[in-house]
Amino acid sequence: MNHDKVTEFMNRFVTDLAATDAAGSVVIGQRLGLYRALAQGPATPEHFAERTGCHPRYLTEWLRGQAAGGYVDYEPETGQFSLTAEQAFCLADPNGPNVPAAFLIALGMLRAEPRITEAFRTGAGIAWHEHDQDVFIGCDAFFRPGYTAELIPNWIPALDGVSAKLTAGARVADVGCGLGSSSILLAKAYPHTTITGSDYHAESITLAREQAADAGLTDQITFETATAQTFTGTGYDLITMFDCLHDLGDPLGAARRIRQALAPDGTWLLVEPFASDKVEDNLTPVGRLYYSASTFLCVPNGLSQPGGHPLGAQAGETAIRQVITDAGFTRFRRAAQTPFNLVYEIRP
Repeated sequence: MNHDKVTEFMNRFVTDLAATDAAGSVVIGQRLGLYRALAQGPATPEHFAERTGCHPRYLTEWLRGQAAGGYVDYEPETGQFSLTAEQAFCLADPNGPNVPAAFLIALGMLRAEPRITEAFRTGAGIAWHEHDQDVFIGCDAFFRPGYTAELIPNWIPALDGVSAKLTAGARVADVGCGLGSSSILLAKAYPHTTITGSDYHAESITLAREQAADAGLTDQITFETATAQTFTGTGYDLITMFDCLHDLGDPLGAARRIRQALAPDGTWLLVEPFASDKVEDNLTPVGRLYYSASTFLCVPNGLSQPGGHPLGAQAGETAIRQVITDAGFTRFRRAAQTPFNLVYEIRP
């Protein structure tokens, strides 16, 4: 046995365990508004307690731990902690990457560990709605900034002729819409277009309706509780699916329903997690993140549904293309990509 390699592995373990333990502190920082408060300016723990109304002894430990992880800066001469502009953008700005929301998802999904462990033995599924609410809230909060940055400026323009249709006024189905953030983004950008959002999760649809009402968009957006195989309507100019096809037990059935629901010259915008067809190419930090989430969320949900054949979050383009082709579509291309997503344009 090579003891240097043992030491190298143990160093990796300490980094991973420290990050795992720190997840709770990041979520506390989000729930209590600590990152937003620290973004107001440097502070000692005592001054930070006055600013936040929280107990100084807890804040001392929290600030020091955040500094140890590089999430907060520390100045030894003054004893003050602070956020750089970049840290504040990632941690305190809801329109930034919203890093704390990702930790909220992680803590929420890990609460299902006993059931996931048993599911490994039985092969049973665990549906999306069976998870802690932090999973739903966290997913919306974490994915929304990325969609805000990419959907209207980059992904829609990458589709042939779609932007012009939406500008003039089109009919859109947002399948698997979750809490409705993607539907709201489309409605705000294209006021002459109407959107029907659908999701099988009734609680998410309730929250989506509330968000649309808060945005003053109820005349433009409607929501329904329906699966990807049973959503209503036909003749849609655009159907969108954001990071959800790989979660379904019957992705082929969903693809066939989408083909039926599209207008003859309609477009399916499919956004999926970034993945290579080769397993070895996915053995990266992003791949590790997606495989872990897929183990707890995506595959269990798919196994809970009719069909029982989930693609998983790292399916790769070839597997996605096969589903699309088997559903009868004739045109499939990668229209755009980011470090986290692959964006496909699909036509009948």
